[in-house]
Order: sequence, then structure tokens, then C-alpha cells
Amino acid sequence: MKGMFNLVGRAALGVVLLFCIRANAQTASKPKDKLLYSEDFSGELDKTRWHAEIEPVGQSEVRTDKGRLILNTAGGVTVWFKPRLEGNIRIEYDWTVLVDSGRNDRLSDLNQFWMATDPRNADVFGRNGKFENYDSLSLYYVGFGGNTNSTTRFRKYYGNGTKPLLKEYLDSAHLLKANHTYHIVITVIDGRTTFSVDGEVLFDFIDPAPLRNGWFGFRSTGARHAVNGFRVWGEQL
Repeated sequence: MKGMFNLVGRAALGVVLLFCIRANAQTASKPKDKLLYSEDFSGELDKTRWHAEIEPVGQSEVRTDKGRLILNTAGGVTVWFKPRLEGNIRIEYDWTVLVDSGRNDRLSDLNQFWMATDPRNADVFGRNGKFENYDSLSLYYVGFGGNTNSTTRFRKYYGNGTKPLLKEYLDSAHLLKANHTYHIVITVIDGRTTFSVDGEVLFDFIDPAPLRNGWFGFRSTGARHAVNGFRVWGEQL
């Protein structure tokens, strides 16, 4: 009987060791984050890394100020990050909608494009900031607090003018607060993209025809916004 217990104990120990070996192997082979890009906006806006498209209406500007990217526009604006992104990535940044006494202050439109491509051109640059001019792109889009802070929406653009609404929030908990700094995290991993705000996943989409590469852009209209802490992470095997 004692010998039988020894055999059972050895067998159990073997199972535990085998599980540990497999777990360690899986941990060792799991990709680790690698910082691909970072931006502190400490000097003038780097034209080699950023491309601003501003709708020619009213008094508008895109500039840096004390380590922040400032979007202060009367009409539409897109600020593209010029390096093309691909593969499994995580994009994160802090974003504040500034509301005080500025001429363009309005609590609205903390928006972003990602994995954007133009089916008819080599890149996405060259539009004038007007929102409708981006309908011909293929991309993912979140309009956080759009329509004068009445909707938060997630869409996929198909590059032909089709841009179905995939999910929408209308409740105040998922709309903007003035002068609050939001931490935004976007992931694109193996055909799945997520959009998180302050640790809460607002949108989680498994795409049957995923967008695997393209450009990222900050997007707004008729408001004054500040962005800082921009980082892009990728995989390092």
C-alpha cells in the first residue's frame, strides 16, 4: 500500500512539473511590449512626424505648448502621425477638452482615426480637415462626445463612403467632462481592436476583415483640445 501511495505521489508530482514546464514555455514565448514611438511635444511641432490638416474657417491653429499638442480650431482638424503603423500595436495618450474663455472652446469631439489607409493613394495625407473629406478612407473611428457631446460612437470606414455605426453610447457616463484629462488606450491585436478610456473598455470589436496597418490621427472640430504622453507599443518576441 505504501508503495502504491509513492507511485501516486510521483505521478502527481510529474503532472505538476509538466504543467510548470508548459506554463514557463508559454510565458517565455509570449510577445513582450516594445516601445516603438513616443512624443513629448517639447518643442515646435515636428513636421517629419506630424501632419496637420485644418479646415480653412475661422481662427484656427495646431501647435505645441509646454509639452502638449494643442488643437484650437473653429472647424475640422486632423493631425496625422506620419509613421505608418502595422501589426499588433497599442496606442496610448492623455487628452483634455479645454473649456474656459477661449474663442473656440466647446465641450465636444474627442475623436480619433486609426489603421487608416486610402484605397486610391499611397498615403492618407492631403485633405483639408473637413470631416466629410475622410469618408473615402478605410479606417477605425471613435467620436467620443461628438455632436456637441451628445454621442460616443464607434465606426468602421470601408473606403467607399460606407461607414456603419457599430456601437453607440448616449448616457452621460460615456460622454465628455470639461477639463478632465482622459487616458486613452487603443489596441489592435490579431484582428481585434479595442478602445479604452480611463481603464474602461468602451468598444471591443473582432473584425472579420481586419485592418492590419495604416495611419493614426487625432481628430476634432470646433473645439480646443490638449494632448500629451503619446506612445505606440508593439510586439517584441
